[in-house]
Amino acid sequence: MKILAMILAGGQGSRLHPLTDDQSKPAVPFGNRFRIVDFVISNMVNSEIRNIHLLVQYKSQSLIEHVNKAWGQINNVSGQFISVVPPQMRERPEWFQGTSDAVFQNINLIKRNAPDLVAVFGADHIYRMDVRQMVDFHRQKSAHVSVATLPVPLKEASDFGVIDADGQGIIRGFLEKPKNPPPMIEDPSRAYGSMGNYLFDTDVLLTALREARERGENDFGGNILPRLIHSHKVFAYNFANNHVPGIASYEEHPYWRDVGTIDAYFAAHHDLLGEYPRFDLFNPQWFINSSTYQGPTLRILSADIKNSAIGAGSLVKDARIRNSILRREVIVEEDVEIDDCVIMDYTIIRRGSRLKRVIIDRYNEIAPNTSIGFDTSADRARYTMSEGGIVVVPKGEDVPNMTRYQA
Repeated sequence: MKILAMILAGGQGSRLHPLTDDQSKPAVPFGNRFRIVDFVISNMVNSEIRNIHLLVQYKSQSLIEHVNKAWGQINNVSGQFISVVPPQMRERPEWFQGTSDAVFQNINLIKRNAPDLVAVFGADHIYRMDVRQMVDFHRQKSAHVSVATLPVPLKEASDFGVIDADGQGIIRGFLEKPKNPPPMIEDPSRAYGSMGNYLFDTDVLLTALREARERGENDFGGNILPRLIHSHKVFAYNFANNHVPGIASYEEHPYWRDVGTIDAYFAAHHDLLGEYPRFDLFNPQWFINSSTYQGPTLRILSADIKNSAIGAGSLVKDARIRNSILRREVIVEEDVEIDDCVIMDYTIIRRGSRLKRVIIDRYNEIAPNTSIGFDTSADRARYTMSEGGIVVVPKGEDVPNMTRYQA
């Protein structure tokens, strides 16, 4: 069976400001060495789905460069490709107007590949998924469309697009952040939250896209799928039944996070830490790929470090680091204290600084004896602060002088 993946990677990510001021949400760094987009692409490749179009739009240069570096080798194998597709404006001179419009504007790519199924997935989430298991479900049910769903507690379901499905999994309705979400038949304490990932029979998708264009509709969840449930077999696929090899018993199953806000993004980083993390990035059986770093290894001269992860090429001189993630080529000087922070690439934290519950974007140099995260009024006046009190220092304008030793 031939499967084509159309990955929607054009998200603006305005709620992740200022991390998305000069890049799209899928391009935002995550963990020590990844970007958000790496998770959906890794899921596809590990699931042996290697015909992939990545539909980009908003401030896409950083994303394009990353994908070419991290995933370009796939294009060297006959019959496989990861193709980055910006808006082609084939029909009219405008950018993608919504999720279904993005796919419609590239309908020629679907016709050219002539797949049996089309996987339309988002690029905004952190998770592992064996997409082939969803394909098997789709075929066993003789479905026309399958929608990936995440069981969520009823008290939290109002934050999601919720799916109402019967005992067989047939979808009866789509509700956007309902006050009284319908419970799952098999577990009345939970509701089906939509993950924004879909499998379509190709002919059904092509017809639905044309009809949507005629009706002036642009969205899968808001327009196409609610209409298809009245004429086609549309099933809810329970992500909790997806079993990825190598997942440890201590991990949260199923793990899926929409890191669309600063607070959610910050919390997901802490899910990577600890001896028994909720989401363990070490899984040789389901590897998450990213760009290859060719620089030096981490160097620690002297430090007090607990429950933290520090990327390659970094240098820690004599500092105290707790519950934090530092990406690549971060310099931490003497007498620095870092607590509950995410420090991104090519950043220097000069001596005597104190940081607590802070995200520092790339290319920053924190001056000696700076304190961030201790004075709410001062931090709010100078930086961006999330609803949960996380301070975000925006990306620096220039790469700092990465001098490793200051007199």
